[in-house]
Amino acid sequence: MKQSKIEDVIIIGGGPVGMFSSYYAGLRNLSAHIIEALPTLGGQVAMLYPEKSVYDIGGIPGISGKKLIKHLKKQMNIFPPTVTLDCRVKSLDKVDNIFHVETTKGVFLARSILITTGQGSFTPRKLPLAHAQRYEGKNLYYYVKNLNDFKNRSVAILGGGDSAVEWALMLEQVASSVQLIHRREKFRAHEALVEALMHSSIKVLTPYVPFELKEQHQQLTGLTLKETRGDKMITTNFDALIVSYGFAYSNRELSDWGLEAKQGQLVVDSSMAASIEGVFGAGDVTTYKGKVKLIAVGFGEAPIAINAIASYLDPSIQTDAPRSSDLILRAQKGESQ
Repeated sequence: MKQSKIEDVIIIGGGPVGMFSSYYAGLRNLSAHIIEALPTLGGQVAMLYPEKSVYDIGGIPGISGKKLIKHLKKQMNIFPPTVTLDCRVKSLDKVDNIFHVETTKGVFLARSILITTGQGSFTPRKLPLAHAQRYEGKNLYYYVKNLNDFKNRSVAILGGGDSAVEWALMLEQVASSVQLIHRREKFRAHEALVEALMHSSIKVLTPYVPFELKEQHQQLTGLTLKETRGDKMITTNFDALIVSYGFAYSNRELSDWGLEAKQGQLVVDSSMAASIEGVFGAGDVTTYKGKVKLIAVGFGEAPIAINAIASYLDPSIQTDAPRSSDLILRAQKGESQ
C-alpha cells in the first residue's frame, strides 16, 4: 500500500474540532494531515445540520453550521494541511516512535496522532412504524439539509430535544404550518428554546406517540397518534414529516486501535493525552471527569492537545501556549503566503 511522508501529526476526524486543530497545529509550526471518513470536511455539522444554528461559540451570537464550516475552512487553509477524505482508519501501529496509520486509502505516517472523531459514525434512529422506510427520501426525513425544501409546506416534527425544537422554530419562518409532536408533556430542549416555542405559532401535540401512518395513493399524508399513557387517538395531516429522534453513535474503533475507552469514548488526561504515548484526543470523542459535550469545549481542548503534542515531539518546548503576539505573527505570515 502507498506510504506517505512523515507528518508531525495525523488528525483523525475532519469535523469542526479537527479543522481547528489543524489550524492551531500550523500556529505551532507543526505539519498536519487530516483523515476524514466522510466525503467532505465538517463532520456531522456539515452533513446533518448545515442550516441549524450553533450558539455555544464565544463572541458569535449564532451561526449556521454551513457558515461555521466555511469560516473554519478559510482559517484552516492559512496553514494548509494534507487532507484525505472518504477514508477510514483500520489500525494504528507505532514502530520506532513513528505511527503507521493503515487506512482504506493507504498507510500514512506521523510522529503523533490526534483523534477528533466526535461521537463517531452515526445513523438516525428510525421511525418504528410499518412501511415507514418506503417514504424515506420522499417526504419522510431524518434531518434537514435545506430549509427551502419545506417552503410553503405543512410540516410535522417528531421529537422533544434541542434539534426538534430548533427545527420547528426555524421552519416556522418558511413552512405554511408546523406542528411538533412529543411523547412527554415536558421537552428536553434548553429552556430558552422551549420558551420561544411556547410563544410561537407552532402547534404542539403532547403527550402523543406515532401509532400508524396515514397513506393515500401511495403517498404519506399523515399520522394517527396515540396518547402516551392512555387510549385517546387523534389524527394529524402534513406534507412532510421530520423524525428527530437523534442518532446512534459508535466509536468502537478506539478499542480496536488499542486505546483505553470508556463507553465508546477516548479516556484522556488533563493534557488530552490518551493511553498510548503520542496519541491525543479533543472534542466529543474524549471523556474525563466533568466533560461537557459542546463545540466550544472542543475548540478549547484542541489547543491543549496541540500544545501537548508540540512538547511531546520536542521536550524542550514548554506545554504552555506561546504568547498571543507570537501566534498573531505566525497567522499573518500564513495568510500572506
